[in-house]
Amino acid sequence: MADPHASGDTSYQRGSQEISEQVSTFHLVMGLTKWGSLAIAAVLLFLTLWFMPNGNVFGGLIAAVALVVIGVFALRDKKTH
Repeated sequence: MADPHASGDTSYQRGSQEISEQVSTFHLVMGLTKWGSLAIAAVLLFLTLWFMPNGNVFGGLIAAVALVVIGVFALRDKKTH
């Protein structure tokens, strides 16, 4: 195989391509992962506390809402000054 660095073609400059679409896609995937994980954790907590022996729907709902509130404060983007 030919070594791509051995050619005399110098038209490509490393780091010169526009990457704004890749950056926005990365931020979208990270946001979906972050908030999706919080949603899954809240649903699992709710269902676990609801269907455990002697569990009830209100106890699970209160715990899940508390988890979501704490999670929103912990996971939101920090403002840079």
